[in-house]
Amino acid sequence: MAANRRMKRMASSQPGFMKLKSVSGGDSLGTTRRKRLNKNKKKNWNKNIDINDVDEFLEDIRHQERTTGGLLSEKTDESLFFLDVGPPKKAERKVAPVEVKMRRGKPVRPLRIDLILQHDSLVPAPKDVLSYQLPNAKKLRRIAQKAEHLAAKGIVPRRQKKLLNLRPAGKTESKAVTDANNNPERDFYDIWAPEIKSTADPWYLQQTRKSRVKRPEKLNAKPSALPAVEVIAPGGSYNPDFFSHQALLQEAHDVEVKKQKAEDKLVRQLAVNKDHLATEETIFREQVEGLVEQEDDHDDEEAGADDDGVIVGAIAQALKKTEKERRKERAEILKEQSRQADKEKTFRHQQLFQLRSIKTSIKQDEAGTKVKQIQRKANQEAEKSQPRRLGKLKFQAQDLEVQLSDELAGSLRQLKPEGSVLKDRFKSMQKRNLIEPRERAKFKRRLKVKYQEKRAFREIT
Repeated sequence: MAANRRMKRMASSQPGFMKLKSVSGGDSLGTTRRKRLNKNKKKNWNKNIDINDVDEFLEDIRHQERTTGGLLSEKTDESLFFLDVGPPKKAERKVAPVEVKMRRGKPVRPLRIDLILQHDSLVPAPKDVLSYQLPNAKKLRRIAQKAEHLAAKGIVPRRQKKLLNLRPAGKTESKAVTDANNNPERDFYDIWAPEIKSTADPWYLQQTRKSRVKRPEKLNAKPSALPAVEVIAPGGSYNPDFFSHQALLQEAHDVEVKKQKAEDKLVRQLAVNKDHLATEETIFREQVEGLVEQEDDHDDEEAGADDDGVIVGAIAQALKKTEKERRKERAEILKEQSRQADKEKTFRHQQLFQLRSIKTSIKQDEAGTKVKQIQRKANQEAEKSQPRRLGKLKFQAQDLEVQLSDELAGSLRQLKPEGSVLKDRFKSMQKRNLIEPRERAKFKRRLKVKYQEKRAFREIT
């Protein structure tokens, strides 16, 4: 930049330099007197210095670059002047027709705002150095040079070797050439057709991230086998059949009886047993219990000693066994072991004659095992339609929406709405194990209420 500016100043100092803007006024005559300032002081070095001539010179150079693309002194005569020989003759005019857009017989002119926004400067845009820079360019260039050097020697890098070993040899398939989208002979693609199995290399699909991740089977399983919307029983209609309505009433009655039994059981468990209540006799025994304690202890001490003065409750020391007793004890152990072995041998010998009964028992065990397996599978299938325990609360089924016989309406106009659609959907989501059973949050006051007597209240009282 500095070299370019220096070259421009040198060009302006030449005798043939031309200024695009003419300077007019008394300043160009040099009649103004310069101020006399003391240059010995540092604060006056850059103060009260006239640099208008330098600014005018630089502005003139910039103006020439914007309008003509460079300095006028460097331009050729052919680019600055032309020979005017008059208008050309009609016969000699051979100008190529310019394509002008026509609208209703009139040429379309560009908008004024478009003309204003056009770039009219001839100065080229500065080169963006950052756009040509690459991160780790020096390192990448060094790696590329090393790879070229090894390739010239015929050495294959270790990473490329591993990739070649991983790929299956002898299974190189040519890539299928796909037709362009604008090709009229291209086959029609059916989006509803079954998906065609890809014949590409699985290793290639895995490395290029084109093969989809295998979806776990558990994600495809639903949390519950119940339908989203359960159809109510026929007895819940506005004009139901008599037997269907009675069956629904019986079901509601069974639910209420079950609830009442649970409440009665809880009352029985919390009831107080009259036998456990304190009577006057038990109260009197507790009161006099500490008064006769010393006499009972004295009687026990007297009964604890015999006539000879030997304490009965003393622990006797174990006497040491003799060698004869030890031999006898070992002989008894060996005899017991031989007896058990003979008994086991006899039992096995007898089992040979019990093969038929053993086979029968084995078949019975296998049949029992199969029955248990079937029952276990049935229980598992039944559990799929039952709500699971997802939180600390247990699922409470919604009350049956049933009308009594005298509440039935003969038409939809007289039917009274029951229940809530929002609550029904909420309970359905809980029953299908989509959300956990929950209760409505209770308001809990964080701070205590503070009471204060006002002055006016004390004056009244």
